[in-house]
Amino acid sequence: YCLLLFVLCLVTVDSDYAGYPFPTAPPVDPFAKIRVDDCGKTKGCFRYGKPGCNAETCDYFLSYRRIGADVEFELSADTDGWVAVGFSSDKKMGGDDVMACVHDDNGRVRIQHFYNVGQWAKEIQRNPARDEEGVFENNRVTCRFKRPVYVPREETIVDLHLSWYYLFAWGPAIQGSITRHDIDSPPVSERVVSIYKYEDIFMPSAAYQTFSSPFCLLLIVALTFYLLMGTP
Repeated sequence: YCLLLFVLCLVTVDSDYAGYPFPTAPPVDPFAKIRVDDCGKTKGCFRYGKPGCNAETCDYFLSYRRIGADVEFELSADTDGWVAVGFSSDKKMGGDDVMACVHDDNGRVRIQHFYNVGQWAKEIQRNPARDEEGVFENNRVTCRFKRPVYVPREETIVDLHLSWYYLFAWGPAIQGSITRHDIDSPPVSERVVSIYKYEDIFMPSAAYQTFSSPFCLLLIVALTFYLLMGTP
């Protein structure tokens, strides 16, 4: 009789909880899209590519904003490999602190720290990045991370209280390792960048700056003059 009563209790308990599954872990929030309407207002932005492009259509996009003792960076590029920003004192590659977001073979986007030695990027194990997140979608590598504004004097990690030229680069990766950047002369900020000044700066890619070079403008003027004067 006791055994039968125990079995009936189990059946009753099971039926009571049949419609109530055990709780599961909450879903991970998806990567929040980069907002470009904040550019020049609450964050600084650099856009490289077609005029009017945004974080999902520019060849390269970078934003920065101060959050307490940190600077939050957002990077995105039209690549299946890696996208990076370098902090330079002279607009040239070499001796630069570099933060890169790398798409690996497992589909993840990892934030890595490099130091440029000449034309070669050496990975540095001391990585100042925190609150890292990244995604690879629509053949784009996009990421977001923070790093401290100030760090104790360290050769490979610059002090972001100071102003630096920003080097913008992206390219393919092989088995999660970065290779040479996509274009021979990656874009560079025209002047040093201060994290205390928010601007929205657009830089046309090569395909959209053909007719803006002094040589091309001179050629157009000469051709126009030739057509107006006619041939003898």
